Amino acid sequence: MDDNGASELPPEEPHTIPEIDVKSGADPVYDLLLVGAGPTGLACAIDAQKAGFRTVLVDKGCVCNSLFHYPSHMTFFTTSELLEIGDIPFPSPNAKPTRNEALEYYRQVAAHYQLDVRQYLRVERVAGADGAFTVHTIDRFDRPGELKARKLAIATGYYDLPNMMRIPGEELNKVHHYYDDPHPYFGLDVVVIGGKNSAAISALEMWRHGARVTLVHHDPELHRHVKYWIKPDIENRIKNGEIKAYFNSRVVQISPDTVTLRTPDGCVVLHNDFVFAMTGYHPDFEFLEAMGVRFEGPDKRPVCNPETLESNVPGIFLAGVIVAGSRTNEIFIENGRFHGALIARALGSCSVDR
Repeated sequence: MDDNGASELPPEEPHTIPEIDVKSGADPVYDLLLVGAGPTGLACAIDAQKAGFRTVLVDKGCVCNSLFHYPSHMTFFTTSELLEIGDIPFPSPNAKPTRNEALEYYRQVAAHYQLDVRQYLRVERVAGADGAFTVHTIDRFDRPGELKARKLAIATGYYDLPNMMRIPGEELNKVHHYYDDPHPYFGLDVVVIGGKNSAAISALEMWRHGARVTLVHHDPELHRHVKYWIKPDIENRIKNGEIKAYFNSRVVQISPDTVTLRTPDGCVVLHNDFVFAMTGYHPDFEFLEAMGVRFEGPDKRPVCNPETLESNVPGIFLAGVIVAGSRTNEIFIENGRFHGALIARALGSCSVDR
């Protein structure tokens, strides 16, 4: 750390993509193609690359796309060493690192290992079978393409797919499923739907920056898993009437100027400018199903070998939160970052003809 308190990370290296053998005229066949370039995907690529496998990552957004869409002033609930990947230290002047520090760290790790990351490349479908997969893609200019790989690993997370409320008015532009910054809502009437950390944090931040905030939650109280330093803060704001709260209540309709609630005391109509539906997120089950991955139980856990993370589809591995199905609170960066070692070991034990 320097005298100004800045962390001494190595300078960010230019991102380079491994060269293609132009002489042969053939597209490369990768040993492992990873779908998802978040922290878990990056960690998996590093482990596979260290084991000698030619690896490529594709992501429909930017590197660490989900982290990028976290609130701009977010602080992690964990310490920096638990977010480290690739045996590279994550220095931070803070006890708990910020979103921006994490984005910088993961950029520098990707650059250090010269990972082949194809950003803004959406996977449309997967064809072929173990040893000879063809991944069909669409880039940000709607141009089709394809990549070939012997093995696949899916590390798509869950943050890109919000749980919809399926109520009238949810499609209006005033309704958001992601919270970024409090400034645009100064002096406005905002409804926050939910009772977990995201709802509590966004409600507190917008109230502190001059918004008139109402919290609506279907349970009788805030969720017990709200972080211990956040829960008393928002409970006191509610007790003091600084944040209005409706418990045992649901939003049943949204209009351009109002929000209608069903409460224990009957129907309530609130004047409203913006709605933040912090109702949670879920993995892309349809994408996995399209590749033949099966699920078990009410939590829709995908079938996979816990020792190798290979799914029921030979050659397709799973990593990160999707391993837990809809129980998205079981796997985070802290434990998902170790999935790459299991996959790399499995690749090494199988006959990958390179």
